Amino acid sequence: MSEHFIKNIEIKNFKCFEDFKAEGFGRVNLIGGKNNVGKTAFMEACYLVNNLYIPDGTVFADRDTLYFNIIKLFLSIEQNRKGSDFLIEWLLDTYNLNDFSNFEIELPKRLKLSANNNMIRPERFQKNDYWNDGTFKLSEHRDNQYFYLARKNKKAPNLDDYRFVTPCNNTYTTTKKLLSKIKELNKNDYINEQLKILFHVSKIDLTDNDVILFDNNNSEPKNLSQYGDGIKHFINVLLTLLAHKDTTIYLDEIENGIHYTNLDKLWEIILTISEAQNVQVFATTHSKECIESYARMAEELKDEEIGFIELGRNKNNELDSIVMDSERFQRFIKLGNEVRGW
Repeated sequence: MSEHFIKNIEIKNFKCFEDFKAEGFGRVNLIGGKNNVGKTAFMEACYLVNNLYIPDGTVFADRDTLYFNIIKLFLSIEQNRKGSDFLIEWLLDTYNLNDFSNFEIELPKRLKLSANNNMIRPERFQKNDYWNDGTFKLSEHRDNQYFYLARKNKKAPNLDDYRFVTPCNNTYTTTKKLLSKIKELNKNDYINEQLKILFHVSKIDLTDNDVILFDNNNSEPKNLSQYGDGIKHFINVLLTLLAHKDTTIYLDEIENGIHYTNLDKLWEIILTISEAQNVQVFATTHSKECIESYARMAEELKDEEIGFIELGRNKNNELDSIVMDSERFQRFIKLGNEVRGW
């Protein structure tokens, strides 16, 4: 498993997490638990710190660039969570980041991101650390020179990180940019093959204004907007996997809109591509069928670099986790144990 994958994390006072530690993650990790237990918040914490970790010691050109990238991570989380049109929010000047007060998220021996009274502090645990004396106020992010230029030119800043996939962020802008990248990488034949198997769609393509799909009957192509949420979510998951390499991606509500009969194929794709692309995956679900499908396909593919993270609350009502490796997870499933939280 790649040395750059997340193996453990510590979270303090971030959303529903008070004092939380978990370790032993695999290449592909499915997160289960009851509704509103904190599955998405867990991935958001991983997303914030891991996207700032630069293992080779590369630094940002200047502090404003660093702060600009940190702020964009927070804005991405807010957009995903609220399902809002960021451009409209930006033009109305109503976007704020006041939901983040005092927290601390750490990848041990790598990086820590903390907030105290709206002051954000990034800290890397490396020699010649460029970041340790850099602190800025999150609520005043519009004063950042890059945001100022965006506002002056009356355009929203480009949130160009598409590694966090939620049912809320299946926008055509995201799909078009990812599909354009896939076409450049000459991987569109693979997408067409999977769409044909699962959704009776023979081809996906781009026009100047939209994403279009051709069905197997060779009838007139239809805009993606005419299809259901399930195929849109599947396409974004597939595009995200294929467009990224040597990184970590986050798939929220992985089964959303996907019929249970297609779950095995979905997991086959995720497990196969993540290995080929050297991509670590964190995904959430509250579906028993999805969890069982995950176990079944990992066993069929003999993939032992998987894990299952079960979130729940202990007797003191504190958020806790059980992290299972492949062997333990498969044993639990075969015994028929409940692994959807407690």
